[in-house]
Amino acid sequence: MLPLAVMTAIVMLVGWFPLTSIWHQQSELNTTRAQLNAVINQQHALTLQAKALDSKAAARLLAREQYQLVSPGQSLIQVLPGLGSSTQSAGDPGLQPLVAPSSVSLLATAAPKTTLHHSATHAFFSRLVRTLEFWR
Repeated sequence: MLPLAVMTAIVMLVGWFPLTSIWHQQSELNTTRAQLNAVINQQHALTLQAKALDSKAAARLLAREQYQLVSPGQSLIQVLPGLGSSTQSAGDPGLQPLVAPSSVSLLATAAPKTTLHHSATHAFFSRLVRTLEFWR
């Protein structure tokens, strides 16, 4: 009975330990292969995108839509939405609805007015105190 137990232990040691390491290595290889396939798919998508943006017309369209750039000799005019509209649409400002001329006067009066009530000597001393505050 003892020789049979020893033989079984040897077979288990020889057979089991290499098989578990091979199994773990295979699972790591599968994970790495999946990551590599994801990177290859992403590279393929970026290559297609680069080919699509390779023409001058596509570059102009991208510059117009995303960066509000215009060709030389053109000027970009942005029309602000009215006071009642709360939606902000991204993209080309030329596609936004026009503002009614009657609401332009409301936009001009709604701007905050700032006035300075500080005298020149008071401003000088406050700047001097802030400059010398590091002595405290």
